[in-house]
Amino acid sequence: MSASSLRVSAKRAAPRVMAMIQRGMATEKQIYNQMISTKNIQKITSSMKMVAAAKLKGDETRLKLAKPFNTWTTALREEPKLCEDATFEELPQKCLIVPFTSETGLCGGVNSFISKSTKRCVKALIDDGKDCNIVVVGEKGRSQMRRPLGEKILTSASGVQYPGSFALASSLSTEVIKEFKEGDFDALVFIYNHYLNPATYQQMYQVVSMPKNSSEGNFLVGYECDGEWDETVDSMYEYMLASQMFYCYMDAGASEQSSRMAAMENATKNAGEMIDSL
Repeated sequence: MSASSLRVSAKRAAPRVMAMIQRGMATEKQIYNQMISTKNIQKITSSMKMVAAAKLKGDETRLKLAKPFNTWTTALREEPKLCEDATFEELPQKCLIVPFTSETGLCGGVNSFISKSTKRCVKALIDDGKDCNIVVVGEKGRSQMRRPLGEKILTSASGVQYPGSFALASSLSTEVIKEFKEGDFDALVFIYNHYLNPATYQQMYQVVSMPKNSSEGNFLVGYECDGEWDETVDSMYEYMLASQMFYCYMDAGASEQSSRMAAMENATKNAGEMIDSL
């Protein structure tokens, strides 16, 4: 064997020594670049906070104007209840759940809270031996609930523009009524964020029981109808449902803007603290 062959064999047999990775302090230029990028983020979040605050003023006005659309429905529905610590035991045997979520992100936990409340409601119904399905309003809710509750979702309304109008709420209610009648459900359950003030919102659920025929219950007692009684009752409940969805949508929109404003304020503060530490 030649000397060159011996040297090649020795190199192959020699243990491979991994080069040690050395870490050092960041250079001044790296720190400066990090500070510049963080300041840019701070400017963006600060601007988004001011935009959300300006939009919240309009949302508060629209919510105030939407309340009369919902006041008259109190005689035909139950009062909304808090989702927190709720057992949902009063819900009927078969429910159609309609959670209201947003189309965009960067708004804190406003959508996560609705998704968690919906999951809890579905679990409570299943544990009680009841059945339910879901019609999701908003892209964020659909993406969050698609995997854990995919088999329960009948349809979803994505691309819904905000601020909405009563015409939009009417079109959404038409789709909900269609699924309600085809599925032979006993009640509708709206899950939405209820706006209290710019710093606080709560998760509420609203139960709306719709009669399957005019003989169920004493509706419109003391009133006379020019047309058919069944048709009058159906039309009234369709309008009531549209009014309720309009109010829930306005309430959820105001909560979304308040949550976005708070989230951008926290992001701005965090960016400032990072700049000070650098």
